Amino acid sequence: MNAVGPSVVARFSRAERALHWATAVAVLVCAVTGLVLYVGPLTALVGRRTLVKDTHVVAGLAMPVPLIVAYAGRWRAAVRADVRRLSRWTRADRRWLWSRGREATDAVGKFNAGQKLNAAFVAGMIPTMVVTGSIMRWYEPFDLTYRTGATFVHDWTAIATWVVVAGHIALGLADTGALRGIVTGRVTRAWAEHRHPRWAAEVAAGDHDDPAVVPEPPADGSALAPR
Repeated sequence: MNAVGPSVVARFSRAERALHWATAVAVLVCAVTGLVLYVGPLTALVGRRTLVKDTHVVAGLAMPVPLIVAYAGRWRAAVRADVRRLSRWTRADRRWLWSRGREATDAVGKFNAGQKLNAAFVAGMIPTMVVTGSIMRWYEPFDLTYRTGATFVHDWTAIATWVVVAGHIALGLADTGALRGIVTGRVTRAWAEHRHPRWAAEVAAGDHDDPAVVPEPPADGSALAPR
């Protein structure tokens, strides 16, 4: 990503922000409608169960669409670059995660280990919920064992999703710099240097003029170890 001024740094493109918010809306609609369907008193309070159920199904099927569109469109370079960043784990990332951000802080790139873990969860959650939800919705071809298993996995994944989403929102609201980045696409240079120093250094050095180019970290993560 390019610097856009002496005190402001470009962090996310429009396509990346659209991907984030479109996925967030689909996941939140699924979570809320699923909660209404799952909790009896809420079902009675809201009513119109058929409408809620249909909304839940449509939102669930829509969850993977933003990523597919973003990954296949002409703006895919920046999206694919960040997907590669999110998929790379080093020893420094693991130390950061296990220490809850107290160690290897100077090795944090564009995404910290917590953000990578959240992305991994979402990447696994979406296909899991789509597949199990489809079995539950169009159950006729499947025997009872598959339907029971799908319901079990779907329910527990939904509970885990509620926990992860609540934590993600709470952390986002607590960090105004990160929130500004995903809303406007830009962050202050001071915030970047404090929270993502390795990425800030790469931006300052001009290493990310081409968003499709992402430096490869060493396999053992040694270059990312704190000094």
